[in-house]
Amino acid sequence: MLQFIYFVIQAIQPILVPVCFVSAWAIVSLIVWSLYSAVRDGIATSQKLHQIPCTNCQFFTGDYRLKCTVQPTIANTEAAITCMDYQAKTNPLLY
Repeated sequence: MLQFIYFVIQAIQPILVPVCFVSAWAIVSLIVWSLYSAVRDGIATSQKLHQIPCTNCQFFTGDYRLKCTVQPTIANTEAAITCMDYQAKTNPLLY
């Protein structure tokens, strides 16, 4: 039995090094691709969230209990990007 195992190991050894080399680089490539995808998706989400106009709206209170007096359910969410009730602050120093 041991002689058979020794024979199999000797037969596989010439192709084992290239297979391990390719496998290692495949794993490294998958990790790099995963990190790239995560960064790309994070940037896309960040750009979308920066379009939310709530903080410059005259109805935005800034209070965590009632963020918006007109649309409190969509305040500071992606749904607020197309808010029809948005009105820019006329004098931001008074608020």
